[in-house]
Amino acid sequence: MTEAALRTFKLTVAYDGSEFAGWQVQPGKPTIQGKLQDAARQLAGSHVNVIGSGRTDAGVHALAQVASCELLWRDSTQRLLMALNAHLPDSIVVDQVDEAVPGFHAIRDAIGKRYRYQLQLGGLRDPFQSRFRWHLRTKLDLEAMQIAARRFLGRHDFRGFQNSGSDRKTTVREIRACEVFAQSNQWNDREHVAVEIEADGFLYNMVRSMVGTLVEVGRGKQAPAWVDSLLVAGERGLAGQTAPANGLMLLRVDYDPKCVVD
Repeated sequence: MTEAALRTFKLTVAYDGSEFAGWQVQPGKPTIQGKLQDAARQLAGSHVNVIGSGRTDAGVHALAQVASCELLWRDSTQRLLMALNAHLPDSIVVDQVDEAVPGFHAIRDAIGKRYRYQLQLGGLRDPFQSRFRWHLRTKLDLEAMQIAARRFLGRHDFRGFQNSGSDRKTTVREIRACEVFAQSNQWNDREHVAVEIEADGFLYNMVRSMVGTLVEVGRGKQAPAWVDSLLVAGERGLAGQTAPANGLMLLRVDYDPKCVVD
């Protein structure tokens, strides 16, 4: 049998964050990172540091979070995928395992991310969607929100859209896409809407603050041009509320394709 070698892996992970205290390990609390490290420890026989591309908050979900780790492993990436999933709860799944180049780091090597925020407008609360949508009891002006969303595009200082809790070297980010659109819902008459935002990086609670601001525009409390004044002012207290965590989902993290071994 081939001797196990220390190899670097890129993990693509999906999870329902409803029952977790976020990504990062916290004493006495269930976290995504903690469950992944527990699973990897079962395979390695010792602690394995699993590094995520970002620290999603309590209640935030992911369709394709990316993590990196170094692991003594002699078998295929497919066998590693199956072995990890065998030790994970139903609410977390490793969808893909790629062998990465030595030194690959899920945070440092990321070149972009895309998030989706989901809302339900009007109607009764949907018990099958409440974990994944912010339920607003009123309708929103989607056209006004779309106009406001386009004002976020480009490179701006987003210090007015971050909450305290994570210091960064710079608060300047480039927004590559900011889209508001209706989602099809074939199961009932409730109206579903999504906001998708893509950037080279995000500040703490930046997406949820941007969504809260767009909702204020959608309610008719502010005009779309309000976004311009908020970007100039740079004061968190002037922008919209921080939207609830349950509506947020990490859709994708982008990397240079060369980070993966062919």
